[in-house]
Amino acid sequence: MRSKIKMSEHEHHFVFVHGAGHGGWCWYKLANSLRENGHKATCIDLKGAGINQTDPNTVTSLDDYDEPLYAFLSQLPIDQKVILVSHSVGGGSMTAAMCLFPSKVSLAVYVAAVMVKPGALIPDSLKNVMKVCSGLIEKEAEKIWDFTFGNGPQNIPTSIMMKPEYVRDKFYNESPMEDYTLATTLLRPAPVMAFVGIMGIPEAPETEKIPRVYVKTGKDHLFQPHLQDLMLALWPPSQTFLLQESDHSAFFSQPRELNQFLLQAASSLSS
Repeated sequence: MRSKIKMSEHEHHFVFVHGAGHGGWCWYKLANSLRENGHKATCIDLKGAGINQTDPNTVTSLDDYDEPLYAFLSQLPIDQKVILVSHSVGGGSMTAAMCLFPSKVSLAVYVAAVMVKPGALIPDSLKNVMKVCSGLIEKEAEKIWDFTFGNGPQNIPTSIMMKPEYVRDKFYNESPMEDYTLATTLLRPAPVMAFVGIMGIPEAPETEKIPRVYVKTGKDHLFQPHLQDLMLALWPPSQTFLLQESDHSAFFSQPRELNQFLLQAASSLSS
């Protein structure tokens, strides 16, 4: 019989927010580990992602994309808070949710994720990287992304999807082959208009009261560590962890270590 390690006397509710092209499915290892240790785990599918049936080409804004996350947070009991955990550009969705529901969030964890202070100016060097990673600079991004022009070729793309030949290297270069294989059957196009909104989240002083944790990924080929450091310097978190051997998708490449970091960060709330 598999033994369970008691990590904390307190039960926490972790709510996971995926990045571009992914869905709640990508957190399955973390969700399982946390539940085995007595915690709650909810994996959100944003609009047009995972098993959400919306066509991503019809998503019109960041708030539209984030509607399933907002709906979940809005129905929480008045005295209940959750720990939000985001990945990649999902960090923008998480920050937007923190702005709208600050009383519902006890801790925010960014895993190789976009972490930009609401209302802050973003340096061009970081802004350009974010745009390439989310397909917003078409010429530079067209090497690794396929575009869909749902509103006609004269307008910006409505969705992007990483070209199959780059998926292994950019997303899963250190991940088990079986997880890479699973992901290739589940990845979906991601809505570009949602990512445009990430760089325009308005100032929200209440978010400063929410402790933030950042998890860096040491072997990330999409969002390189030195660029993560640049972002951290602009809005320093209360804690930083390093997954030295992780690719961009730590939930596959180093799930046990990420699980330990999540529990360690959560334990600080009750210490």
